[in-house]
Amino acid sequence: MELRVASKDACLSLPLSHRSPLRFQLPSPPPHSLHLSPSWRPSIKRTISLSRNPHQKRVSQIMAMSARNNDEFIAESPAKALRRILEMPGVHQGPACFDALSAKLVERAGFLYCFTSGFSISAARLALPDTGFISYGEMLDQGQLITQSVSIPVIGDGDNGYGNAMNVKRTVKGYIRAGFAGIILEDQVSPKACGHTQGRKVVSREEAVLRIKAAVDARKESGSDIVIVARTDSRQAVSLSESLWRARAFADAGADVLFIDALASKDEMEAFCKISPKIPKMANMLEGGGKTPIFNPLELEEIGYKLVAYPLSLVGVSIRAMQDALLAIKGGRLPSPGTLPTFGEMKEILGFNSYYEEERKYASAVSQPSIKVDSNISSLQRRVEDDSEKKDQNPQGPVVEVITPEIYRSHDADESKGPFSGIWSRRLRVKITGRDGFERLDVRIPAGFLEGLTNIVPALGGVNIKELMDDAAGEVGGKLLLDFVDGMGDRIEVFLE
Repeated sequence: MELRVASKDACLSLPLSHRSPLRFQLPSPPPHSLHLSPSWRPSIKRTISLSRNPHQKRVSQIMAMSARNNDEFIAESPAKALRRILEMPGVHQGPACFDALSAKLVERAGFLYCFTSGFSISAARLALPDTGFISYGEMLDQGQLITQSVSIPVIGDGDNGYGNAMNVKRTVKGYIRAGFAGIILEDQVSPKACGHTQGRKVVSREEAVLRIKAAVDARKESGSDIVIVARTDSRQAVSLSESLWRARAFADAGADVLFIDALASKDEMEAFCKISPKIPKMANMLEGGGKTPIFNPLELEEIGYKLVAYPLSLVGVSIRAMQDALLAIKGGRLPSPGTLPTFGEMKEILGFNSYYEEERKYASAVSQPSIKVDSNISSLQRRVEDDSEKKDQNPQGPVVEVITPEIYRSHDADESKGPFSGIWSRRLRVKITGRDGFERLDVRIPAGFLEGLTNIVPALGGVNIKELMDDAAGEVGGKLLLDFVDGMGDRIEVFLE
């Protein structure tokens, strides 16, 4: 859908997702006219907004929703959601992801759909070039993790179908089961090559068309409506005229979207978009120096494209960011704050807060405090972690006091009970001061409460705290047991109080 706001001074056109909640507030005085594209389906309920808050919850879950009537809704398949996008006016951008996290970030950024990139998956999963090393099984496994992590439709890179027409059918059926909304199939020989690299070769016209027919048959046999994106690499391998012929033949064979990779000029792109005009066309904006000229979305729409892929942006910036971070760490520094999300932001992206909300729903209302040492250490560790998350607001942080079950008090009166007899009445204090001078931790625990202490302060691993306490057990008042600087530059102090 397109929202067009017009006045005598300006006209604003915005692509609207039928899956993203948006709110739009008219300025005062209101514009002279507000027009909605006739392709808008009023049965799909949503509000309109210009908010780009990545933390705003999406209205739709798993798939786009289509109304049977004003009160009854049915869930659509991923392919159906993608087909709705293809019916919407304008050109639609789709960044290419390579794992579940990058796919989730694409969704949170507000894109309607995304691609998987064989180049990026081969790089991220194998650290190998996209030259046919990665297998059907590895691509399928990675794709399933991706589709399960997002609710937007995902178009999967099916390479050359991993073999002949029979292999193509297996590939398409596997991608359907994995939850893909669409699949890209190309006409390269095996082993295939990245579309903008040297040495590409394509199969014969007949075999290329039979692959698309096999994909259509597999879709019918599966009772699916997966979108088949037919790609030809014959522009660089043979000629422009050959690629145009194959694109027409793919459309006749039942392809839903046509894609000629590595077109070399705007004239070639325009010639491609004129063939089979009713079939949507896909553009590949290879970042960093491919054979196809780079155009912005409005220019691509004018040429005649419907879908636009950005195959290397996410994996490319990830490589550069990791290189910069490693250089910083190697130089004894941390990555600059501007390039590093806070721990809280990372937890939000990964769903920790949602997890905690749901976890509380299943918590027992009558659960009793555990008297086991392991459980109390875990509780202590969680409290320390929660305290550390508030450093930005209160660098000093509160002192963490541990409340122990009353049963431990019985050890004070009877020194014959266990290996820590006589010291349960004493407290062990662990204090950490960062090299920046801020207090990072101040914890007091029962002196006999040692099991799991290294989980809280790893720098105490290998230190025999029990022996130090035995030496000081008879002394009255407090005693400093340890005072040292760890490898991170933090000062660690341990007191027996």
